[in-house]
Amino acid sequence: MGIVLTGADATAAGNTAGLVMTFAVYGVFILAIWFFFMRPQKKEQKRMAAMLAALECGDCVLTSSGFYGVVIDINDDTVIVEFGNNKNCRIPMEKSAIARVEKPEN
Repeated sequence: MGIVLTGADATAAGNTAGLVMTFAVYGVFILAIWFFFMRPQKKEQKRMAAMLAALECGDCVLTSSGFYGVVIDINDDTVIVEFGNNKNCRIPMEKSAIARVEKPEN
């Protein structure tokens, strides 16, 4: 013969099942947020860090403000970038201001 829950026992079992289902839905929601928002951002940060670590003198760079230049000197967290054809415009800037690096063709 089966066990039949009545009264307070049925209410407690229903509340427990509802609570477990609520936590499961929240868990799936948090996992989805991590997968779609946080994970790609971490991958992009790693890609940028690798790009800046591989930066060398002579590389053509695009700054975050849209200027193209050539890296002349590299320090710890700054670079000196030369802009223009007349070779007179050399500006020190943060490495974090570099948006893209193009290696010179050999």
